[in-house]
Order: sequence, then C-alpha cells, then structure tokens
Amino acid sequence: MAVDIVTFGCRLNAFEAEVIRSKAEVAGLSDTIVINSCAVTNEAVAQARQSIRKLKRERPEARIVVTGCAAQTQAAMFAGMAEVDRVVGNHDKMRGEAWRETRHAFDLGASEKIAVSDIMAVKEMAPHLVDGYASGLPRVFVQVQNGCDHRCTFCIIPFGRGNSRSVPMGAVVDQVRTLVERGHAEIVLTGVDLTSYGADLPGAPKLGLLTKQILRHVPELKRLRISSIDSIEADDDLLDAIAEDARLMPHLHLSLQSGDDMILKRMKRRHSRQDAIGFCEQVRRLRPDVVFGADIIAGFPTETEDMFSRSLDLVEQCGLTFLHVFPYSPRPGTPAARMPQVAGPVIKERAKRLRAVGEAALQQRLQAEIGARRDVLIESEGQGRTEHYLPVAIAGERVGSIVRLKIAGIDGERLTT
Repeated sequence: MAVDIVTFGCRLNAFEAEVIRSKAEVAGLSDTIVINSCAVTNEAVAQARQSIRKLKRERPEARIVVTGCAAQTQAAMFAGMAEVDRVVGNHDKMRGEAWRETRHAFDLGASEKIAVSDIMAVKEMAPHLVDGYASGLPRVFVQVQNGCDHRCTFCIIPFGRGNSRSVPMGAVVDQVRTLVERGHAEIVLTGVDLTSYGADLPGAPKLGLLTKQILRHVPELKRLRISSIDSIEADDDLLDAIAEDARLMPHLHLSLQSGDDMILKRMKRRHSRQDAIGFCEQVRRLRPDVVFGADIIAGFPTETEDMFSRSLDLVEQCGLTFLHVFPYSPRPGTPAARMPQVAGPVIKERAKRLRAVGEAALQQRLQAEIGARRDVLIESEGQGRTEHYLPVAIAGERVGSIVRLKIAGIDGERLTT
C-alpha cells in the first residue's frame, strides 16, 4: 500500500504534503501514514493526536510518522504516543535522505523515534517542484519562502519553521514556467511570511519584483495568485503589479490579527489599525474590484470588550470579505501565554460574533456579484472560482478551463450562473 498523507493547517503544509509523498515513496516506504501537523493552535495539535489514534485503530498494521510544525515543537510528546513509530522534523520532511533513514529504521526495528534536526540552523531553501501534481490540475502552489524572522508574542510558528529563507527568483520563474507547460492555469505563491521574500538573497529582491518577473517571463501564465501577506511589508513593485496586470488576481489575504492598537502592540505586530485601513484604501484605488480576506484573533490576552469591538469594526473599515477567525490559544513558550488571559467562554463567544460578522460580509459580497460577468476557473465538475476566489456552482464545463460567465444568483455561500 502507498504512503498516505494527512495534512493539517496552512496551504504551505498542503504543498509540502505532495513533496513528502514523492520523497517517501521514492525512499521505499509503504503502508505508512504521515501526519503533517500544524502547531498554530492547541486545537490543531489535539486534532493531530486524535487523528493518529483513530488511524491506528482503523489500520493497526500501518506505520505512523508525524511531521510538520507540531512535530518540530513538540517532538517528545508525539514520540511518547504508543501509536507513533517515527517523528520527523519540519525541515527534514523535505529531504529524501530523511525518508530513506526512516525506512532503514523501520527495517532494522530501531527503537529511537525522534529524527528532528535544529530548524534554526537552516539558512537556505532549495526549490521543490512537485511532480505529483496531476497534469491539468487547475490550481497549484509554488513555495517561494519559508520561516519567519519576526516574533509575534502569540506565535510558535518561527520555532516550527525556523528563520526566513527564500527560493532564488530564477528558480521560482523556472518552476512556474514548468507548471504552466504542464497545463496548470493558476499558480499560487505561498510561504510562511511571504512579504519577507528575498531579504536573505543577493540584492534583497522583494515579493513585488518576484511577481513582476514571473508575469514578464511566463507570458503563457493565465492567473497568478498571492497567498497571505503582511500589508506593512507590501512594496511598490507589488502594488504596481496589482494595478497593472490583470493576470495577478484581485484577491489579497492579510495578516491583520486585531483592529485595536494596544492589542497590536502587545502582539508585537508592526502595523497599526490605521495602517491596515490605509493599505486597503490604497489597493482599492489601484484595483477597485479587489477582495480582501484577513486573519483575526479573538480573545487575545488583556483584550477588553471595547478592544474587541475595534476588531469587529475593522471588517467594515477595511471592507473585508473572507474572515479567518482564530480563537486565541496560548502556545507554551510564547510571551502571550504569560499575559493575563481572557476567560475561555468569552473567547468562544467573541469568535462566534466575529465569524457572524464575517459571514454577513461574505453574503454582502456575493449579493453584489449578481449580474456581473466573471472569468471562472473550473476546479472540478461541480465548482469553479472567480478571479476574487468566490466559489461558483458549475455544471457542464471542462475542468481546468477558464470560462466567462454571468452570475445569476446565490446558493448558500456559492454563486450560481
């Protein structure tokens, strides 16, 4: 039986899952389940543990390997689970040698479970072209950056991913060109802290220059999308590309986290509330139809009701459409975990209210789409997505094609034609 991957967390983890699958199978592993974990919240770690127990009950003969951010930061905890056969580090999971060593350990019946190297010692990043993407799959990811040099007080991810490092521009352009030649219509640039791209490379090129280079040197590329960015680091070239090239999708997901200035300071974020509002206004002037999503944390330590209300207000002030709400979860070893905590029921209630505001904002945008003509990328037999990443119920169109359609209505949280 082949290697099965169960992935939790971000888009970057989803991309890396395909690299893991390829390298683990080349290494000769079989009848193995790899849990590609996430450490962003306590709930994410708990879900990984629950999945491990469930999978072992369902497939008692399969070997279980845990990797990902939670494996990097809590290796001993996972190694202590009877169901787990091996814990592989977050950098190690991308190396074929680590999976060959894992196979040898299984063959020899080695008792040592932990194979986790020092993530902070990793200084460079090799490009990984996923060969496992099915030809013609509509949307695929290209990893251009990993790690983070910032130390937000709530975040454990730098200790799971290491410091920021980037793939050289030429290698990224080559990957994009290869994927386009294979028939992929949309490329998504992904990373942990995408707008820090290039600081470690010769000449320190920024994300905007990389974006322009891709659009210039791969003219056959139909759609380029950028995943989550830190708005305070958006450079002039990126804004120029947003304004000037229709192939760069009018959809940006922002790492905002809060709408209150005091909470932003306690989070050790580098932007203010007005910075966020000003950025959205600036981009909207350049690209009037742009759609914004954002990450917002509910119930950060010391957050009062008045402070939380400013996060609620930010949805309207920034004109957000897609909201990714995180109920605050204290991560051991982070400064925020030592701050005065908001009561659990209050956190849940605030997260619920924030999600309701987000759902209303999405419905408002869906309503505004009725009557518009949109270029829809057909993702599957039943669904496509507009330039703005809005889902559209589709029937009878070829998967992978981009079709100009008139939006006729709404079915729940999807548009209809």
